[in-house]
Amino acid sequence: MLFIKNGYLIDPASQTEGICNLIIDGTKILKMGEKVEPAQSDELEVLDATGCIVAPGLVDVHTHFRDPGITYKEDIFTGAAAGAKGGYTTLVGMANTIPAVSDPETISYIIEKGKKTGIHVVTCSTVTKEMQGKELCDLEGLKAAGAVGFTDDGKPILDTEMVRTAMKEAARLDCPISFHEEDPQYIQNNGINAGTVAKKLGLGGSDRQAEISMVKRDLEIALETGASIDIQHISSKEAVELVRQAKKRGNSIHSEATPHHFTLTEEAVLQHGTLAKMNPPLREEADRQAILVGLQDGTIDLIATDHAPHSKAEKDKSFAEAPSGITGLETALSLGITKLVRENVLTMMQLLEKLTCNPAALYHLDAGYVKEGGPADLVIFAPEETWTVNEFLSKSTNTPFKGETLYGVVHQVICDGKIVYRYR
Repeated sequence: MLFIKNGYLIDPASQTEGICNLIIDGTKILKMGEKVEPAQSDELEVLDATGCIVAPGLVDVHTHFRDPGITYKEDIFTGAAAGAKGGYTTLVGMANTIPAVSDPETISYIIEKGKKTGIHVVTCSTVTKEMQGKELCDLEGLKAAGAVGFTDDGKPILDTEMVRTAMKEAARLDCPISFHEEDPQYIQNNGINAGTVAKKLGLGGSDRQAEISMVKRDLEIALETGASIDIQHISSKEAVELVRQAKKRGNSIHSEATPHHFTLTEEAVLQHGTLAKMNPPLREEADRQAILVGLQDGTIDLIATDHAPHSKAEKDKSFAEAPSGITGLETALSLGITKLVRENVLTMMQLLEKLTCNPAALYHLDAGYVKEGGPADLVIFAPEETWTVNEFLSKSTNTPFKGETLYGVVHQVICDGKIVYRYR
């Protein structure tokens, strides 16, 4: 048994907060309350959470494990370890592995390996076979095999009728479908905004219209079909406004922002080079501000990392040749505390809502809440303590936040009633 005492509980699912003790027995929360005390037992472990926040274990609906097939960058075990260090107890993997997650066998491989990590690792399947955009997968069969959602993340689906058919099927199956919104006809060099920085570097860049055009299309189809969709890693002010207006017309629209898109702009490329290269790219300050407003008013209801590990050798290539993406699981909570809560963009309750119950609800996961009888999946963190980003449990270290001092130290992470991460 575990006894967590003197922590400040924040549970966005019930919108409750306050000093709370929790007794964990097995995989469930047995009792909770300010005055709760356990019976004395030799098997009882006590965690004193004085000065810390106790919250539901974080849920990330956008992670790349690179497993199977590209495990020199990351594998399910190291990805899960990085997630636990960052406060996550549930991770949803994207499907752009090798082979892609387009068949029951690959789903089974990921699920079975995920069961050995100590946290909850689940996966999406692709929408189209091998992410080629030419043939729709058997989405019903892939759901039956264990896929929790569908996405060709990493590639846009250009065939409008295929998108419509996929959304109708996803709606019928009551599964979310997530979209990478970048039309290649508007992109000369990916990973960098088509703006002043790209011009300085002699690169054509990615025009914002690449995102705008596809977001507009997919929102209309979602409203038509009733599919529950996630506009992934939103980067432009126009896309934020399109989502805002679509949400007024239907309740099946969701969108996510990454920590790098709400903290950085295209100027970061000048300082960090390829470590600031990602798809969609960092854009202008006006776009970042629009994302902040979207987070405030609920237009953007999810914060997802888009954890995308790459080797140092790959990121050391020229900007045009280097792959896009950065790691994010180990820094997301702290960036949210540092850049959103401490700068009065969001309250801690609002930040945690976008990191716990909202993503869990989108994917129909039994996670993201704290109550008696509920899962004993918790993060305990000290919001006023600082740490410096310089040690990683991920195999890869491709992040522009390396060396930065951030608020929010994760002390313990508990999953299924077991401590899966301890600070120092």
